[in-house]
Amino acid sequence: MKEFVVYTALRLALFIGSFAIVFGIWFAITGDVPIFWAVVIAFVASGLGSYFLLNAQREAFARRVEVRAHAASTKLEEMRTKEDADEDQPS
Repeated sequence: MKEFVVYTALRLALFIGSFAIVFGIWFAITGDVPIFWAVVIAFVASGLGSYFLLNAQREAFARRVEVRAHAASTKLEEMRTKEDADEDQPS
């Protein structure tokens, strides 16, 4: 869960930073900023930035998900094996 929180917080921070930069530059150039377009541009910029800048955090999150999925799969298989063994025993 920690990896998810860290990755999500960094994505949010990257988006807010991108928005601040886009808003600041746009305002400095034109003096008027259409918020919708500033959000769209910041969203695209933060998405591209996170692909390169947050690779390590994304990999850590993916590894954590894989470990949890493997553990759940193993537990499910153990339960099935036990259930099959219980069914094979005569009553």
